[in-house]
Amino acid sequence: MDSISLTAAEAARALAIRSVQIMGDGERGDFDAVIHPEATNRESRTEPPDTRGRGPAAYWATAIWLRTAYSDLRHTIDTAVVDGDLVVLHTTMHGRHTGPFVVYREDGLVDQVFPPTGRTFAVTQTHWLRIAEGRVIEHWANRDDLGQAVQLGWVPPTPGYLLRMARATRKAQRENGN
Repeated sequence: MDSISLTAAEAARALAIRSVQIMGDGERGDFDAVIHPEATNRESRTEPPDTRGRGPAAYWATAIWLRTAYSDLRHTIDTAVVDGDLVVLHTTMHGRHTGPFVVYREDGLVDQVFPPTGRTFAVTQTHWLRIAEGRVIEHWANRDDLGQAVQLGWVPPTPGYLLRMARATRKAQRENGN
């Protein structure tokens, strides 16, 4: 590999890492700097409707959605691999569940709400990012959602937590116009 390719690979690696890290600590302008105007997030189908568009605004909306549910949100990077325009990051996502985690249906209506438990979590994830014109243009992920649900006390649910979920879901559905 020549030095030009190595430099491009290192730039892609750094960009991909930053794009994941700003989900926890970035400002709106950070998203403009690293997310392509036509970027798409394949994971947005169960996220709020404003996350389902393209570009930095949609990615920023995802960050706000996650931060609403999880304080101290951060990713540690365990491994980063670059292959051409594709960067794969194996990460551990950390946070504390301090706000309602709202899951949406494909039609944009509220599906379920997981009220805050105050518990912390650390789960592995793999983020796949395609780079174009020096910015992230596509993202998809593999996540340990079951591991996270167990750590947060969502699974197995207690009768009391199921009642809290039902109340929180009804409230969010009313507020969302379901």
